[in-house]
Amino acid sequence: MKSTSRNISIPQAESLTLELFNISGKATSLPGYIDFNFKVIAVDGGRYILKVSRPEEDWEYLDFQQQLLQHVAEFGKGLIVPRIVIDSEERSVSTFVDAEGNQRMLRLLTWIPGRLWGDVNPQLDDLRYSLGERCGLLTKALQAFNHSQAHRELEWDVARSLWTTAHLNLFNKEEKRIVIFFQNRFKDARKSYELLRKAIVHNDANDNNLIVSEDLIKPKVKAVIDYGDAVYTQVINDVAIACAYAIMGHNDPLQTALPIVKGYSSKFPLEERELKHLYDAIAMRLVVSVTKSAINKSEEPENTYLLISEKPAWEVLEKWSGINADFAYYNFRQACGFTPQPFEQKFKNWATNHNFLVTDLFPTIRCDEVHLLDLSVSSRWLGMQSDFDDTELFQFKIDRLQREYPNKVIAGGYLEPRGVYTTSEYGRIGNSGPEYRTVHLGVDFWLSAGTGVHALLDGEVVTAVNDAGDKEYGGLIILKHTTETLSFYTLYGHLSVASIQDKVIGQVIGQGEHIGFLGLPEENGNWAPHLHFQIMLSMLGYTKDFPGVGYITQINVWKGICPDPNLLFKSTSLQTQFPKPNDELINFRKRHLGKSLSLQYQVPIKMVRGAGQYLIDQYGRKYLDTVNNVAHVGHEHPEVVRAGQQQMALINTNSRYLHDNINELTKDIL
Repeated sequence: MKSTSRNISIPQAESLTLELFNISGKATSLPGYIDFNFKVIAVDGGRYILKVSRPEEDWEYLDFQQQLLQHVAEFGKGLIVPRIVIDSEERSVSTFVDAEGNQRMLRLLTWIPGRLWGDVNPQLDDLRYSLGERCGLLTKALQAFNHSQAHRELEWDVARSLWTTAHLNLFNKEEKRIVIFFQNRFKDARKSYELLRKAIVHNDANDNNLIVSEDLIKPKVKAVIDYGDAVYTQVINDVAIACAYAIMGHNDPLQTALPIVKGYSSKFPLEERELKHLYDAIAMRLVVSVTKSAINKSEEPENTYLLISEKPAWEVLEKWSGINADFAYYNFRQACGFTPQPFEQKFKNWATNHNFLVTDLFPTIRCDEVHLLDLSVSSRWLGMQSDFDDTELFQFKIDRLQREYPNKVIAGGYLEPRGVYTTSEYGRIGNSGPEYRTVHLGVDFWLSAGTGVHALLDGEVVTAVNDAGDKEYGGLIILKHTTETLSFYTLYGHLSVASIQDKVIGQVIGQGEHIGFLGLPEENGNWAPHLHFQIMLSMLGYTKDFPGVGYITQINVWKGICPDPNLLFKSTSLQTQFPKPNDELINFRKRHLGKSLSLQYQVPIKMVRGAGQYLIDQYGRKYLDTVNNVAHVGHEHPEVVRAGQQQMALINTNSRYLHDNINELTKDIL
């Protein structure tokens, strides 16, 4: 039969479906990059997708897609795929002639019910994990499949993405900077990238190709559709593409990608060397996307589908360029079950055979025993949160504690979640709202200002700066140490400004050599005097600073990058006491407490502190308190706390006895 134009109208789609497949139904137009797509609802209730090719389409290319679908339907255990509908002449690819005399091809596939990925809100980690699972299962199912068209050249193939270098003129200065940054990284890694595993993969898990279940509580990706971009390429490219589209529109693209990577690897295990290239592969898919959009603006301005991901792609490219590639790699490793930092075990092995004393750091104090100081969110010693911000009060309490333990060094804090970092300086807006860098990555030694600090090991100065500002490091020195098997770094923070003035980058410092003094509050970031001592296995691109606290969501990664300093000192007193897991607390309650003492929320929360209008959990995460009816003036209100402390010091009983305060309160109420 003949159609009336190059494009296909809805009546023509309905006519083609009836004549070629003997199916009568109503059609609606769907977006498409190459094909003209229609949803067809038959009079008998059956649902289909009609895909009409452009006139110049290659039959072998369509046959490739049909054979691939058939293969997945037969061998894809646990996968849902569109089924091929054979036409009245027993063909899987039908043909017709349009009004201009062009032979056109079309295919009819069964419709998979559900929602498109982009229509699901919110998109949470379980949903992303299921996306990774579906894509991993699909790659696994395609291992035994082959077709000549899978080896065609495809501009959307990340492996061929450097064609974009010829179109830099399409971008403004800032856009060009970002694109060139990723193109150069991809070029530099080309040799090892080309040695990665290859397979036929789906290669296009974008919003319009993902079907999600109708479950509103626990939605899952049930199917991946549209196999038109399937190609033989590096397996890691398929993971990268699934991530590239799914991370768009989220505040933290790296955290968004991790469940996808984890889900993929659970079904098709990824290799360490592949993960090394994932950061760049994600970026280059986005570079291809924005380049295609720029080209298509002039060629097909009426096709809005071609431009649909341009703005969010630029937004995520900018965010992605601000993420350190090594940090992304360590997160990907963690998601796939590897140790986050590749040399973590090597460092632990080295540390096992090397012992150090606290007096190696501070020879003048002549004291190696430690008293562990708890500054965690739930610390009773700390008192109210505001007490920590009062430097004089905090120092007074430290001095009093030191008098109580005159022969010990006050120290502690590794991986300790601290509520004192829940200010805007340590916060950001994450994927689930505000979050704070609360997990302390080093050990603090609380000693007097002017205490001399010495190098634990031979090292080379890589950082010597005055990190000025409130709650910053003040005087900061970072040394690089090189052994026979690895390199690592030690950080000395909160020194005096004078300590860094005679240091230069590249300067060699000998083991035991004096490197500085502990600074006063006015020069150490407005802290009570102490040394922040930290170990790093990577500098993550930092040159004038390094994070001393991390986000709880990344704690396992930071633990790999920044090992426990006590691996060097081996002090039983310096071992951080971590909060009991919530599961342990829940199980105890179930065994010993009555059902009337119920827990709230599907995932119960452990609250350990209140401050103003917030409740704070054991990891320092803040929750707006709209539930409790016992804190009308806010939690930790200083006047209320003071009044309670004063009265508790005298008596705490009930109203059956006479007391002036009962009458005074009554007068105030009346």
